[in-house]
Amino acid sequence: METLISLCLLIGTFFTLVAAIGILRMPDIYMRIHAVTKAGTVGIGLILLSVALFFADSAVTSRVIGIMLFIIVTTPAAAHLLGKTMLKSKYRMWRNLTIR
Repeated sequence: METLISLCLLIGTFFTLVAAIGILRMPDIYMRIHAVTKAGTVGIGLILLSVALFFADSAVTSRVIGIMLFIIVTTPAAAHLLGKTMLKSKYRMWRNLTIR
C-alpha cells in the first residue's frame, strides 16, 4: 500500500510540475489554460487519491471525493469562461510563422 501511495504522490507531483512549467513556457493564454486544466487536474487528483489511501478513513475519503468532484466540475468551466473572455476581448493568438 505504501508503494501505491508513493507512486500516486510522485506521479501527481510530476503532473502538477508539468502544469506549472506549462504556465511559464507556453506563449499565449489559450495554451496556458490547456496546460493548467489538463495536467493540473490529473496532478491534484492523484495527490488527493494518495491522501485518501494514506488515511484510509471514511471521513477523509468522503472529503477527498467531494474535493475531486468539485475540481473536475469547476476547472473546465473556469477555463472555458477565461478562454471565452479572452476571445471577446480580441486577445490575439500566438502564431508561429517561421518556415522551416
